[in-house]
Amino acid sequence: MTTDAPGEALEVEFREASKRYPGAERLAVERLSLDVPSGEICVLVGPSGCGKTTAMRMANRMVEITEGDVVIGGRSVRERSPSQLRREVGYVIQQIGLFPHRTIADNVATVPRLLGWNRERTAARVEELLALIGLDPELAERYPAQLSGGQQQRVGVARALAANPGVMLMDEPFGAVDPINRERLQNEFLRLQAELGKTILFVTHDIDEAIKMGDRIAIMREGGKLAQYATPAELLMAPADGFVEDFVGADRALKRLALMRVGDVDLWQAPLAHVGQASGEVRRKLVGAEVPYALVIDSERRPLGWLSDADLARETVPARRVASADPILDVGDVMRDALSDLLQAETQYAPVVDGGGRIAGVLSVEIISEFLSSDEALVEEHPAAERPHA
Repeated sequence: MTTDAPGEALEVEFREASKRYPGAERLAVERLSLDVPSGEICVLVGPSGCGKTTAMRMANRMVEITEGDVVIGGRSVRERSPSQLRREVGYVIQQIGLFPHRTIADNVATVPRLLGWNRERTAARVEELLALIGLDPELAERYPAQLSGGQQQRVGVARALAANPGVMLMDEPFGAVDPINRERLQNEFLRLQAELGKTILFVTHDIDEAIKMGDRIAIMREGGKLAQYATPAELLMAPADGFVEDFVGADRALKRLALMRVGDVDLWQAPLAHVGQASGEVRRKLVGAEVPYALVIDSERRPLGWLSDADLARETVPARRVASADPILDVGDVMRDALSDLLQAETQYAPVVDGGGRIAGVLSVEIISEFLSSDEALVEEHPAAERPHA
């Protein structure tokens, strides 16, 4: 059931926006200019005190702009009252900020009630959002203290989405969650974003989170100055200067694996075999093959397992094999996760399947190693000192 069409995602523009706090000698944010296309996630990242949270809060006037402007959907935020903006722009913070004395349903319904929605419309929206974030409807009448930290964070996201905002602000939204739940929440949110397509300003201090979550990343330095604004791939391949290079880290080639899918590389092909096939035929296929092991597949071309030397010594391919096909990867898997699976399984090769579970090729540790080597070589050809600033 859908009670409201998704709110239109709105472009956000910072136009030489500056902020100086009373009594401060220097600006907290200095002449920040960047455009966030509608439907994209812009991550603001940088060291403590760089002004990233201040910049984000200028978008809903929680922090008033000293000079310049922030424009949302072609309209200056100065043209709307702070209270109006805060009802139109979703906001999620690290501490979640749920009202402890209100039920989960009442927390999610906060903004719709402020906007004057009737009871039926509000209840339908709450029900829809709890389903969207994967929260059991039975939890609607519980209180925040009765939920886990991860569940509370999801409720915080639901509350921010309640009035279908065209823009969302997220201030370290997963920072207080343990690493395992943090990764799960990140993945859940990216799934939601793929469906909803909101324009999001996302603040974090973690460059790995920025690379994973952002369509674009704004790296800020002390004094609220923009060091570089680029896509994650551009940032990793061509840091603007030494500051950005140091902030991104020396392992930026390895970080690029988080941006790639298994299906993005040229997979190797393994000799394929079927149960009952003459082993001699399979042994002949192995001569000069990219993968030095034969993979048994079923009639639907789904991988069943690898053949060992003992298996190949038999007259025909056996139904039961020494080595399973695990790990089996999907073409849509993130390359960094695929490498982790290979290392955890202590294997050099893993079959890769398409959406129907059919064999698409084989990923090897060598393929990944060659990619990282070529990536490092490309970085060496374009040293940071020669790259233009943002």
